[in-house]
Amino acid sequence: MTIGTWLYSLLSVLIVSLISLVGILTFSIKESQLRNILLFFVSFSVGGLFGDAFIHLIPEAVEMAGFGLNVSLYILVGIISSFILEKFLYWRHCHIPTSEEHPHPFAYMNLFGDAVHNFIDGLIIGGSYLVSIPLGVATTLAVIFHEIPQEIGDFGVLIYGGMKKNRALFLNFLTALTAIFGAITALSLGFLIQGSIPFLIPFAAGNFIYIAGSDLIPELHKEVKPLKSAGELMAFIFGILVLLSLTFLE
Repeated sequence: MTIGTWLYSLLSVLIVSLISLVGILTFSIKESQLRNILLFFVSFSVGGLFGDAFIHLIPEAVEMAGFGLNVSLYILVGIISSFILEKFLYWRHCHIPTSEEHPHPFAYMNLFGDAVHNFIDGLIIGGSYLVSIPLGVATTLAVIFHEIPQEIGDFGVLIYGGMKKNRALFLNFLTALTAIFGAITALSLGFLIQGSIPFLIPFAAGNFIYIAGSDLIPELHKEVKPLKSAGELMAFIFGILVLLSLTFLE
């Protein structure tokens, strides 16, 4: 392994991490206007999470390990882990209404799921550079296209959960940095780390399914106006379609 492999890998995951700052584009939008469109961000995120789990992560896990009982169990482990973590968050601090001083647990759940996912992205990018520089570049481009819609939705979820823009942007960027740790882990341990990826990918899918289905969809049901509900559905479907379209770029 050459120094070039390390440089290319770390530069790639740094670029991927910087995509999490896409939320800065909303700073020019007034708070009152942003509140009116936040549920559409959440809807888009739901579509993105489900789309990522069912269109990208699970098929990739099946391609690597076959569609056996192990993949299903790893997905369930991801779901159960999210359930346990959310129970802990509720025990700690959730009998207070959502506010900027008190974000709701689903915002932290989203950060957890995003951190796991970004760490896996770092593993995959680092592992691909171990094979060859061209493969690493191609993998990085695929991850970038995948991350842009994901980070837009994630930022919207954090704002909707009660966080201020600056805090949401900072925490979103902090979780994105786990991609760097993933790349360093892959490069340090070499091909040994590849043995854990068949577990981590469906595990991340389980987290995404839990967060979208248990935390975010109930928030969407709070909106009962027909026109806004229709808009939520369109944003939901659009999130899925964006993730589906990325399959043609991979």
